[in-house]
Amino acid sequence: MRKIGASWIQQLGLLLACTGVLLLPALVQASEEDPWLGYNRFMFRINDTVDAYTLKPLAKGYQAVTPQFVEDGVHNVFRNIGDVGNLANNLLQGKLHDAGVDGGRLIFNTTFGLLGFFDVGTAMGLQRSDEDFGQTLGVWGMGSGPYVVLPLLGPSTVRDAFGKVPDSMLTATAFIDHVPTRNVVHVVNAVDFRASLLSAERLISGDKYIFIRNAYLQNREFKVRDGEVEDDF
Repeated sequence: MRKIGASWIQQLGLLLACTGVLLLPALVQASEEDPWLGYNRFMFRINDTVDAYTLKPLAKGYQAVTPQFVEDGVHNVFRNIGDVGNLANNLLQGKLHDAGVDGGRLIFNTTFGLLGFFDVGTAMGLQRSDEDFGQTLGVWGMGSGPYVVLPLLGPSTVRDAFGKVPDSMLTATAFIDHVPTRNVVHVVNAVDFRASLLSAERLISGDKYIFIRNAYLQNREFKVRDGEVEDDF
């Protein structure tokens, strides 16, 4: 058993060493905003492969068999639930007017919109916010930190990664105790979100990793500064 264990450890060490050598060229090209370029590209390839064989085919199948009004309705339901997080983060950022709009949207969409299936709030002129705790931390003065690609969750920064924890406590699944139901909601939400991104893939050009990284960082800067950015993507 000792020989087997030692051999396994040696093989693991060799594998890690080889992986480190393979990542050295990427590490050399790391920038200040992306100092973990080697790891990030490695994780990006993993995420992209998982997406290509799971979420993307499911999203395409979902769009193919689901009537447009049903797809829109499901998307609206999840957006309505997301307005809870928008309301909380607008309050934390001191945006009282936006928080009031979020509250109005929640009331009207949940009641007259049948739990949010119909977005009556937008039809009434109540425009939806898009806030999260990562943005709240940015408004409070916390820097974004390095860019990082999270396993399965995709592009992020250190600040936004920490912000995902409190945000997760304001989602629909956080209040569902029945595990099978919670898992179904997780899957439907993920497939619905992935389906909403299919049309945007046509915009990607050049190095896919660089394109997505720059788009993410520019978008986050735009949101944290409420549209006041120095450089347009």
